[in-house]
This record gives sequence, structure tokens and C-alpha cells, in this order.
Amino acid sequence: MSDTNRAASDQGAHQPLADRVLAEAPRLGPDDRFSFACHAGVPCFNKCCRDVNIFLSPYDVLRLKQRLRMTSGEFLDRYTLMPVQKDMRTPVVVLRMNADAEKTCPMLTDSGCGVYTDRPWPCRMYPLGLAAQKDTPDGWQGERFYFLLHDQECRGHAEAKEWTVRAWLDDQQIDAYDQWGEAFKELTLHKFFEEGGVLSPSKLHMFFTACYDLDKFRRFVFDSTLLQRFEVDEDFVEEMRYDDEALLRFAFLWVRFSLFGEPTVRARPEVVEAFQGSLDKRALFTNAAADEATS
Repeated sequence: MSDTNRAASDQGAHQPLADRVLAEAPRLGPDDRFSFACHAGVPCFNKCCRDVNIFLSPYDVLRLKQRLRMTSGEFLDRYTLMPVQKDMRTPVVVLRMNADAEKTCPMLTDSGCGVYTDRPWPCRMYPLGLAAQKDTPDGWQGERFYFLLHDQECRGHAEAKEWTVRAWLDDQQIDAYDQWGEAFKELTLHKFFEEGGVLSPSKLHMFFTACYDLDKFRRFVFDSTLLQRFEVDEDFVEEMRYDDEALLRFAFLWVRFSLFGEPTVRARPEVVEAFQGSLDKRALFTNAAADEATS
């Protein structure tokens, strides 16, 4: 259920646990086998969906808000918490448990998960955890391995159903979540932070808006002067109007450009010329107020 480098989920708070996992956990490869099953006949069915910390990636939020037919802002307000931690480098989003005695997951029903096909990455992975050592600056990928999580109440491990790690990941449809998770991890572990960079409150807000509050970010893209100032493929622009995944791809590019200074978005030549002093800037930035309202 945990990846020691997964997007902003620990921010250092769980580092001792991460170190123990890397040092002590039995390491599983894709073809290693384990036994597990979860179904209504298991005595502990649904008990694991209580009083747990589920850290949500941007792709988790995208899938859940689509499933629930809500805007991203509505979903974030109703179903998430954003804890503030000391030395937090990027925003952290956690699924809010219900305010009942058992702190049940808001997605839980009597028959199980009510959003099962769109459940978050940690819920898909269990009982597997993923540990990853940090990639090196010269491009070498840090060691990654899987391990088994043994929750004290879970009886699924006693079931006869046998899996390989590879078969479990395929069955849980992890690929898309992992791809988005890796892309987001590149933002949360960016060299900007390694070099001591700290995001200002306004930049933290932009990071959060672009990655998590997609519907607000869409308004920022289309209601501001952004598309007047930067070269974005016209087909991609039209795709972003209606496709959340396309918009999230652009959001990651925008974060790299606007917060970390990478050349992932290119200014239009007339904008460059304007800032060099030979064009009237006012004619190019008639909607600048919209940008300020979102940033």
C-alpha cells in the first residue's frame, strides 16, 4: 500500500519506516508468488476500509471525481483533507474518513467499495507494497521491489488463491496508475527541492491547482491569456477542453515550466518580442487579471 518514494505521501514523516522497508522487507520480484483473496466470505471483509490514511495522487482524484460526477473542487472540499506538515515541500491530499466511531471510508458500502473500478492506487495495490530507492542524478533508476503487507486483522492471506506479483498487478489494472504516479513523482522529487528550493505560498497554490483542482486549472488555461502567450498545439488545446487526462498532462508540463523553470512550454515569438520592448504589452495581456486570480 506504500511506495517509499510515491508522490508526496510521506514528506519525510515516514522516513524511518521507509528505511526499515528498504533494509528488512523480503523482496518480491514480478514472478514471485503469494496467496491472497478478498471477498464477502472473508471474516474481515470491509474492516480494512476504516481509519486508514489514503494519500491521493492527482490521477486518483481525477478518476474519483469523474466516477462521482463531481467537479474537482467539489470532490476536494467534500472528500479530502490537506494536512499541513513541517517542511512540507508540495501539497498533500488525503482521503477524508467519515466522522463516525469507526472512521469508515466514505466510499464504503455494505457490499464493498462503492467506487471499486476507480479506487485509488493504495487500495489497488494491497496486499502488495512497492519500495523504491531514489534514482541517481546520472539517470540510473533506483532499485524497486515489492513486498507483502500483513495487516493484523486481514484474513485474506489465509485464502488459497495464489498469485504472482505480475498477475496481481495486471488484475488490479495498476499500469495507468503507475505511469501517472511516476510522472507526478518527478515533480515532487524534482532537483529544485534537492538544491534547496522552496515554493512560495502562491506557487504552492499553483502546484495544487494544476495537479489536483483540474476544473479550476481548466478555467485558468482557457479564461486567462495563457494560450495567447504560449505555443500549444491546437489539437492538444481542443483535447484539453474536454479530456481531463490531456489537461493533467499539460498541468504537469506547466508546473515544470512555471515553478521549476524547465523549457516545457514555449512563449510565442510576439510575446518574447514584447518583453524585449518593441511591442505594446497591453495589447497582448488584456486578461491578465484572470491569471492573477488563479495564481
